[in-house]
Amino acid sequence: LGVSRRSFLFASRKNVKEQARLRLREFDVGDKFSHLPLPKASVLLPLMVRAGRLHLLLTVRSMQLRRSPGEVCFPGGKSEAIDKDEIATALREAKEEVGLQPEKVEVICRLVPGIDKMNHLVTPVVGFIEDTFQAIPNPDEVSDVFVVPLEYFVKPLNYKTLPYKTSSGYLSWMHCFTYDDHEHKMSFKIWGLTAHFAVFLALVIFGKRPTFEVDYDLDNLISSAENNFMNLYASLYKRKKSNL
Repeated sequence: LGVSRRSFLFASRKNVKEQARLRLREFDVGDKFSHLPLPKASVLLPLMVRAGRLHLLLTVRSMQLRRSPGEVCFPGGKSEAIDKDEIATALREAKEEVGLQPEKVEVICRLVPGIDKMNHLVTPVVGFIEDTFQAIPNPDEVSDVFVVPLEYFVKPLNYKTLPYKTSSGYLSWMHCFTYDDHEHKMSFKIWGLTAHFAVFLALVIFGKRPTFEVDYDLDNLISSAENNFMNLYASLYKRKKSNL
């Protein structure tokens, strides 16, 4: 029985991965937005399969950091001259922050980017990692590492929206999830661009309507995501010009 159960688990894990891969490849933007004249940053969205379900690995920023101390985010950071593209940036940063070796990541795609509060163009890079991965957090950058079932980002138990002013000055709202992690006996607050990327990833992979409002046309997810992004970029660009 042990063997057949193990091979069944292996088969179902392969199946879950394969379906996710196929969905993600349809949404790969490649370097479509790489030419935009903004400073570049990348984050890695590390997916793993645990007990037949997709999970996402997240980190908590060290309290010693100047920018956003204690906030939940994905491994990632600013592009450096040695990085040949956004994928290289995400992999290098994940290695520096949580000890994830680049060769242990099966990179699947790049999704539609976002713009952070420092006006960096942030590219989400999606990759599979082993469920056995043991993070070694770099204490200067990361205080905690935890995993959340991906489905939480379409069917959360604890969700609200937070109003905020965009960089171009108009009022919008952002997703805010509170996730109770029984393993750590802690609650984590996931919001801002990190929540935005996690929601989009979950929408892409599961293809189902979330239990909360999203500003996408779910029947045309990729084109509406690209349009939203280009509108955001255009409003930022307009503001830059008016500040000159």
